[in-house]
Amino acid sequence: MQKTTIEQYLEKISSFTDSPYGNIIRGSFKDIQGGSELAMLAAPTKDELQQLKKAIAIMTPAEKTDAHKLTDEQIQKIAADAKIDAGLLAIFLNGYTLELRKT
Repeated sequence: MQKTTIEQYLEKISSFTDSPYGNIIRGSFKDIQGGSELAMLAAPTKDELQQLKKAIAIMTPAEKTDAHKLTDEQIQKIAADAKIDAGLLAIFLNGYTLELRKT
């Protein structure tokens, strides 16, 4: 079985971006303060998706291949270089790691 690439995983999670169904999913994940960070793995907003695309675009081939092994420091550096939210990137990469464990 072939390993899912980080680009394939991003494409997979983007299918419900800002869709009515995606908004229902996000609503189901909301916490008491109205946050829904984990819902990003099921239905990212357009802004979240754009941020993730920026991060993946600047990652080196080695970082993409071993994205599931990146350290917190590496994730923070990629996020800073891409000028995106480090927490968003960390959640995405954790989701990617879980995806790899399924295959």
